[in-house]
Amino acid sequence: MLRQYELIERVKEYDPDVDEALLNRAYVYTVQKHGSQKRASGDPYFSHPVEVAGLMTDLRLDQTSIITALLHDTVEDTLATIEDIEHNFGKDVARLVDGVTKLSKIEQMPENERAAENLRKFLLAMSEDIRVLLVKLGDRLHNMRTLHHIKKPEKRQRIARETMDIYAPLAERVGMYEYMREMQALAFEQLEPDAFATITGRLEQIRKQDGQQVDAIALKIKQALAEAGLQVEVTGREKHPYSIWKKMAERHVNFEQITDIFAFRVLTENVEDCYRALGVLHTVWQFLPGRFKDYVSTPKNNGYRSLHTSLIYENSMRVEVQIRDQDMHRRNEFGLAAHWAYKQADHADGQVGWLRDLIEIVDASHDAEELLEHTRMAVYQDRIFAFTPKGALFQLPKGATPVDFAFAVHTDLGAQTVGAKVNNRHVPLRTVLDNGDVVEIIKGKEAEPQMSWLGFVVTGKARASIRRAVRQKERGEVAALGKKLFEEIADRVPAKIGKKAVREAVKRLDLDDEEALMYAIGSADLDDLEVMEALVPGCTAEFALEEPDWSKRDRAISIRGLTPGVGFQLAECCHPVPGDRIVGTRKPKEGVEVHTIDCLTLASGIDSDWIDLQWGKRSHGAIGRLRVTLYDRPGTLAEMAGIFAKNHVNVKSLLQTHLDHPFTSYEIDLEVQDLAHLTRMLSALRASDAVAQAERM
Repeated sequence: MLRQYELIERVKEYDPDVDEALLNRAYVYTVQKHGSQKRASGDPYFSHPVEVAGLMTDLRLDQTSIITALLHDTVEDTLATIEDIEHNFGKDVARLVDGVTKLSKIEQMPENERAAENLRKFLLAMSEDIRVLLVKLGDRLHNMRTLHHIKKPEKRQRIARETMDIYAPLAERVGMYEYMREMQALAFEQLEPDAFATITGRLEQIRKQDGQQVDAIALKIKQALAEAGLQVEVTGREKHPYSIWKKMAERHVNFEQITDIFAFRVLTENVEDCYRALGVLHTVWQFLPGRFKDYVSTPKNNGYRSLHTSLIYENSMRVEVQIRDQDMHRRNEFGLAAHWAYKQADHADGQVGWLRDLIEIVDASHDAEELLEHTRMAVYQDRIFAFTPKGALFQLPKGATPVDFAFAVHTDLGAQTVGAKVNNRHVPLRTVLDNGDVVEIIKGKEAEPQMSWLGFVVTGKARASIRRAVRQKERGEVAALGKKLFEEIADRVPAKIGKKAVREAVKRLDLDDEEALMYAIGSADLDDLEVMEALVPGCTAEFALEEPDWSKRDRAISIRGLTPGVGFQLAECCHPVPGDRIVGTRKPKEGVEVHTIDCLTLASGIDSDWIDLQWGKRSHGAIGRLRVTLYDRPGTLAEMAGIFAKNHVNVKSLLQTHLDHPFTSYEIDLEVQDLAHLTRMLSALRASDAVAQAERM
């Protein structure tokens, strides 16, 4: 652990004007506040924030960042408050500590209950001051280095998965590749221990067999470049176990089939020498077509710049080579942290625009699970480059479509998209873009995002924006329907309903406001009796004594997965009822027809689009069609009618289809509550001596 004077000296090496007294006060404060607290390793707890502060000095960050690192756990784990931090160390430190603390609290919640509001606040803080993220990444890296001290394997797995899913991609997106690689390696060891042991064992065997191979290849590369008059530094290494495992998984091959396990880095004096070195290497050795990438002329979103190529070395060995100058290398390894270190934070501002997209995604996300999905999509790598007709460059994930491109340019453009041209050719909106495509978006003033787009868009921003737009339109239409239904319900209540009664009903039902009440009524989340009871408590007592008779209730069918405003009808061929797995079919200029998933009409092939659908909450009341074969003797028809009556179903139609003594067959349409209701009635029919056979059509 760094001692107090050692930490101060490390900061003074790159910032001679640092306020030593303030740093000393922060060091003593964290030691006193954490007191006798211990880590899982048995070390004093304050050793952790001190080590995180040491990591920040490696990044050459300012004293505010160093103090934030020292104090980042005091609010979460001690009696200190944000107000205490502000009083003792100022508003800037308090703001950064608050931003880091909010994310730490989220980690402690169950994954499916993460607080979207807290995450939104964290992202806002992070976009306004990237140092919040830099300190948090240092915090996570040190925690991963000491993860093996935690005894519970399930806790180690949870932290490792969180690191792999969220923090390593975030480190990559801000260009901190050293952090990203170490986090991935440490997380991989916990998540895939067998694979980690196997790959590290094989790498050890390779080192023993030919320990000088990496150095020999690096020397050959340096000699070839020196002969061309280039002064360079060349280093080589084996790829990390996680990188190798990822290639094995992507290519579906074993370790022996991975030929490019060595990577080399060439550092030149300037940009021009990067391209000269590339030409020399491609002349001396054969390069692999399709494996060359120029991130110098077209940097990644995070500012990463380098030339990448793959060469075929002796004995058909493949080696990867990265070529960059010294300045690129410094900034590539530490990304945005390097911009802060060299007082160029303003130059880094364009590289965190994706954080603002994340904030928009958080605002548009419906629940915590959806939020995590969109956030992960937004931070993952594997990008392509696409251009507007005017030459503006946008980076998108592989698999992106013109709709993703439109939302990347601007949310409003995405919402108004009606068509697209790629390289001056009209293409379907679901077309996958290639590297270097020029994309022109065709928009319409009356256009709206379509639910069907969710079937092919791949960016978190596009998915979140589409869901929000569709949800808002649907909510407005459903709330309008709910208001009409509410007026009918209010007429049945034995009191005059005013604004006060509505406000009280909203409170009793634990809803946000009157609009939420109308939406709940329109979407059948609340039934009539619940609303009446909320308006006038006790007024539904007389209804509780009545036998429920579903045949006398209004049907309430709602379907999730449809574009708002699109009509639907339940298919006559299969008669779906609530509880069935359903899909929709849609032909041009027609509404949606809802079928059961195993409908024979679907199996025979329909020339139309399929839509994945679900029943809305509390959908009830639909027509189920049965084929029932009775014994042809007196009283059997009456016995079947009695079964229908006991099960509270309403016979909508009955057609005799076959008479073949001693049997009579009928096709019967019944109004039932749902699939469970229909199944219970079928069981009752099959148990009857009057029924030879009963099945659903």
